[in-house]
Amino acid sequence: MNNSFILGLDIGSVDITAAIAKVGDDGFSISGIGKVKTSGLRRGAVTNIEQASISIRKAVLEAQKSAGAIPDHIIVSISGACAKSEKSVGIVSVPSQEITLNEIKRAMQMAEDNTILEKDQIILHVLPYDFKVDGQEHIEDPIGMSGSRLEVCTHVITANENSVKNLIKATQMAGLNIDNMVLAGYASAISTINKDEKSLGVAVMDLGGSTCDIVIHLGNSIIYNYTLPIGSSSITSDLSHALNTPLSSAEELKLNYSKIVTENQKELNIPTMGESSSKHTVSLDIVTNVIYARIEETLMLLAKKLESSEHMKHLGAGIVLTGGMSKLDDIRNLTSAIFDNIPVRVAKPRKVEGLYEISEDPSNSCVVGLCLYGAGEFTPYEVDSNGELKYKENNSIKSNHRIANQKNEKISNSQINDEKKSSPEEGLTNLPELRKNDKNSSFFVKLWNRLTQLF
Repeated sequence: MNNSFILGLDIGSVDITAAIAKVGDDGFSISGIGKVKTSGLRRGAVTNIEQASISIRKAVLEAQKSAGAIPDHIIVSISGACAKSEKSVGIVSVPSQEITLNEIKRAMQMAEDNTILEKDQIILHVLPYDFKVDGQEHIEDPIGMSGSRLEVCTHVITANENSVKNLIKATQMAGLNIDNMVLAGYASAISTINKDEKSLGVAVMDLGGSTCDIVIHLGNSIIYNYTLPIGSSSITSDLSHALNTPLSSAEELKLNYSKIVTENQKELNIPTMGESSSKHTVSLDIVTNVIYARIEETLMLLAKKLESSEHMKHLGAGIVLTGGMSKLDDIRNLTSAIFDNIPVRVAKPRKVEGLYEISEDPSNSCVVGLCLYGAGEFTPYEVDSNGELKYKENNSIKSNHRIANQKNEKISNSQINDEKKSSPEEGLTNLPELRKNDKNSSFFVKLWNRLTQLF
């Protein structure tokens, strides 16, 4: 097996993280990583394409320098703030009385066709969470089973079409061509939870800078996703306001909070807002109260949302916390108290070979998950962002349905591909057009499609 290099690109609203993984005979390893502060994005949506592309380019260049390699495949995250979800079912007959990959493809296509999309939404993932053969439920893998009827229940994740287009434009201006887009929370779950937790049911909460993502994994697939538009940057704003200090000083105070507590400092000298040479003294108790008031509010909002979703009963393995905010002291106990003492653990991304330091930081869960997704760790029989069925024997990324069907070139500091910069919309149609239901289809065309799926 030849070595393949996969670029995972976690485009967050606070940081953009790029990681390059090598996949080959020696297994999976991280070869390079780059992280820069984000410009041109707010809560997962692009607000300035040029600034966003510059941030992306810097992060990828840093990762390429570290890895000494050009990526063959590029997997990009999309924020849950841009995503929604629907449930859909596909039912097909089995003429040969034995289920093959063809029947699964037909059933998944039927489920995709049956999805009711809101305006300006396109399909990002179609994830099967339950197969039924002749009415028998909870079939893990129907391949080879005998039966006359196959039914699949799916969790369909959709994204705002314009948000997707703008993200593609920004990456293309940075000299990149995306192979797959993956929901950020889905990627975080891939790198943090194990098989037992999936079987029992688990909620993964990625507590990020501007958003908090929840995905519930039960069995083979995600069955629920939600994003709260609040993150650790809200703590920074609260500290700045309460302590009358610049945002940069408030951010530094937040990041060093655990160290300050360990050193048993009771009072802190911090800069005063608007007076560069002036400082004032604040009590550590005030800092603690501000930080934990925001964390408590955030967790209570997440708990309320989970309770209203009626999925709390599926959390046999409890809650897994990850992301930057999960590094704050005592967040595990606070979460357990708010969620009625169900099991809670704080997770880092799984240990990897190569630059193993990446696995020591919970904020890297998403980017590691993106690389693992590109290496073949995905939901069995899912339909991906290109409308392509992914299954066990086909865990490599195909190029015939690529979002941007061009080779990736090594990025230089001074050069961006002129054609991509002058024509950012080139190559944009694949993802939206392949994944979007045709609202103008006639009744007879839809009827014919349904008949062909059944027979």
